Amino acid sequence: MTYELYYWDGIPGRGEFVRLVLEEAAAPYREMGKGEAGTREIMSHLGDDAGPYAPFAPPFLKDGQVIISHVANILDYLGTRHGLAPAGEQDRLFARGLQLTLTDFVTEAHDTHHPLGIDDYYEDQKPEAKKRSKAFIEHRILKFLGYFERVIVGNPSRSGYLVGDGLTTVDLSLFHVVNGLRYAFPNATADFDDRYPKIMALRKKIGLRPNIAAYLASSRRLDFNEADVFRHYPELDQDPA
Repeated sequence: MTYELYYWDGIPGRGEFVRLVLEEAAAPYREMGKGEAGTREIMSHLGDDAGPYAPFAPPFLKDGQVIISHVANILDYLGTRHGLAPAGEQDRLFARGLQLTLTDFVTEAHDTHHPLGIDDYYEDQKPEAKKRSKAFIEHRILKFLGYFERVIVGNPSRSGYLVGDGLTTVDLSLFHVVNGLRYAFPNATADFDDRYPKIMALRKKIGLRPNIAAYLASSRRLDFNEADVFRHYPELDQDPA
């Protein structure tokens, strides 16, 4: 069975968390949001006439007749089916909590350039975005990544992964978040190798995995851009705290 991934065309966005898992698992999938026809296909699954299991918004995944929405939910579904979830119940619950923590982190990263909401353009909220970005760089990045660094250090298996002794979906998600931060805030993240050595070692290890390396070098992989969750506006970047 070929999975169907529904996400907006032209941006990595939150769909990238799902793509990384599908690519690592070598699971066949189709992008369903390409072009105008793809947008219509996405919209046909949303709203009052979309049926009892209509998602609120992309990304969502179809596996036959099964529809799964929200990144953490999708990754939990895929991880258990493709050997990318921890074995024990406690570890699975912990990994799910880590994924939800990353969801919060991604929301805060997005809000650096849209602190007043998504209905206004970035250009209409630049002063607020600069203030929000300063707080994000000086406090929130440190809080979130400091936590994930401690999780890796505290993993009883000493594997260098977040949970258990092997790669899981949440490792792939952290990989993407760090890449997004490096794109959005190159100055503020310049010292990441020194500040978060365990996270950066994990990022390097994931980038060298054959399926991930092949995906990153392929035309399937979309570049970060200024319509995305992670955006690079030089005026919002600054040296690390």
